[in-house]
Amino acid sequence: MPTAKKKIIYIITKGNWGGAQRYVFDLATALPQENFDVVVACSESKKTEGGLPGILVQKLLELGIKVIPIHSFTRDISILKEFSALRELYSVIKITNPDVVHLNSSKAGGIGAFAARVCRTKEIIFTVHGLPWDEDRNILSRTLIFLSSYLTFLLCHKVILISKNNFERIRRLPFCGRKAVLIHNGVAPIDFRPREEAQREIMGTPIRKTPWVGVIAEFTKNKGLLYLIESAAILKKHGVAFRMSIIGDGDMLPEVKKRAIEYGLYNSPNSPVYIDLPGFVSDVATNLKAFDMLVLPSTKEGLPYVLLEAGLASLPVIATSVGGIPDIIQNGKTGLIVPPGDSQRLAEEMQKLLGQPNMQAELGTTLRKHVEREFSFEAMLQKTFALYASARE
Repeated sequence: MPTAKKKIIYIITKGNWGGAQRYVFDLATALPQENFDVVVACSESKKTEGGLPGILVQKLLELGIKVIPIHSFTRDISILKEFSALRELYSVIKITNPDVVHLNSSKAGGIGAFAARVCRTKEIIFTVHGLPWDEDRNILSRTLIFLSSYLTFLLCHKVILISKNNFERIRRLPFCGRKAVLIHNGVAPIDFRPREEAQREIMGTPIRKTPWVGVIAEFTKNKGLLYLIESAAILKKHGVAFRMSIIGDGDMLPEVKKRAIEYGLYNSPNSPVYIDLPGFVSDVATNLKAFDMLVLPSTKEGLPYVLLEAGLASLPVIATSVGGIPDIIQNGKTGLIVPPGDSQRLAEEMQKLLGQPNMQAELGTTLRKHVEREFSFEAMLQKTFALYASARE
């Protein structure tokens, strides 16, 4: 008799597009359909214009993956909304009766783990995309977040950590040693557009003379974009000339734009430093060769896909020493590392790298080899699917 398909439900809070959403999309669409039934539960993340669902939802539906909306999922904390989301998730898990519940993001993790335990789900897996108590908050908030996260770990059967730093910290917690599993994010080969074609895709015209710095990030506080703007302002004072495109969308976009205008960096073609904000660009990874270097000034991270993609594009990278970034960027070897929130140091490293084309080429080549060797997409899939295969019968 044929083996019954294993049912997997992925649960994530937001249905927009970011690292955690990319992770869910990659796993959900890579599972062999002959062996798995796949469902994704998340908020619809409707946009204000046109009422379209979030990018994750759109992409999944286009490929025929079933998506169940969790209407009560919101980013902000609301006791009534949390109880409502718990009821929704309980109902979804009870009806779908999955073999595996795979949780992503802190809110979905806590509520989903409790609902799955009540439903007696065979295997509950939680992927931690960066430890939430590492965020810049007051001590009381961080303590409460830590306690709620620890409870989530206890409710799950396995906890996937995507960086060495997070893995070492979690496996030392009481009763978490055997739950913790290190599985790095992986990236598949990318068909990159040639440089001038990629530049036209992003800006409509090639940029022939001025060095072009790329930044790809969701506009949230954790991405450190205000520090980046301050670094650009420092370089402007020193007469360093370059163009910078900060690609993405999010709640902080108006504030970042306002700060860039205040420094005379946005919409100022006569300034030596010119910043543009193209917004969200679909399949931006294929256009990475448009840039001369990539910068990621995050104050909190998991293990960012954009650095893996930059590596495959042989781009030199400057990033901060947070989360899983040191797993990818080894200072002076595969890129340059700066402390988070240090605008002066970031400006200094950008100026140094912009002025040394040979260093750019060397760092980019070394990073590409490191990513190809250590962050294989197939390895990530095999290790994750092995956890599904070992789910309790």
